[in-house]
Order: sequence, then structure tokens, then C-alpha cells
Amino acid sequence: MTELDAPALAQRLIGVALLVDGVGGTIVETEAYTRDDPASHSFRGPTLTNAAMFGASLHAYVYRSYGLHWCLNAVAVDGGAVLIRALAPERGIDRMADRRGGPKNLCSGPGRLAQALGVNASHNGLSLSEPPFLLIDRSSPPMLVCGPRIGISRALDRLWRFGLAGSPHLSRPFA
Repeated sequence: MTELDAPALAQRLIGVALLVDGVGGTIVETEAYTRDDPASHSFRGPTLTNAAMFGASLHAYVYRSYGLHWCLNAVAVDGGAVLIRALAPERGIDRMADRRGGPKNLCSGPGRLAQALGVNASHNGLSLSEPPFLLIDRSSPPMLVCGPRIGISRALDRLWRFGLAGSPHLSRPFA
């Protein structure tokens, strides 16, 4: 799983369990971003903010969206990354609800997901294969759906949003 480009990694992560300090669940929605993608943070090259995107695969790239919400990404090869958009909450639901201020929409959307898992800048650059993170591989390939990415204005033709077919935990339904 470590030497995949962002679109392949985004698909491969669907159905994988992601835990942070024992809290989390199954990844049900991702988005891919590559270095040649004008919608990617890595498009203009390395900076202090996006340096993790140019590091080792399967490490965390954590950034703040609109100055409000932390977002968690899995680094792919060649300056790519996969935004973890949603997961099905399965472990530590009470802790997630405490962090989110209630049980509704715990991990449906990248900002909600990071808040529920307690992800912040201190996680940036850490390996997703070592504590506090844990990835548990899926037992079989899931049924995927794909479509356009959300909240971008460039490279709209790249259908690099992937989801678990039929999941009620998506940030938005697929059209």
C-alpha cells in the first residue's frame, strides 16, 4: 500500500480501518490529489506548510482548512496525498462525541473527522503505521463509487473522489 500514487491509494484506503489512539473506524470516503494537479497543495512545490506531502508515503499530512478545521491526509508517492473525507465511526464513539459536542455526523466530512479523532498539527508528518495511528487492512475489496471532488475550483474533470458504495457515513452522496 505504501508505493501507490494518490488515485490508487485513495481507492485502496476505502474499507481500511483508521484509528488514532484507539479511536476511529472504517474509511468510507477519500479524495486524491497529485503534484501535477492544480487543486493540490503540492502543485507549486514544497513549502513549510506542505513539506509532509514530499516525505515518505503513508505519513500524515495535516493542514487547517479555511483557518478553522484540521484535515487529515495520507501521503502518496511523488508529492501526492489522499484526503480522508469520512469514516464509519466504530471505536471510541463516546470520545468522538465528546470532541464533537454530540453524536451527530461524527466523521462525515474532513473537518468533523479530524475533530472526532483528535487530529491536529502535532500529527503532521507522523507515520500512519505507528502509534498514535493504526491502519487495519480490509479483508476484501469493497464496492466503490467515484465522482468529482468537493470544494475545489480547478481540475474539476478529475473524478478522484472515492466512496464505499451504500455507506450512510459519506460527507455527501455521490450523484
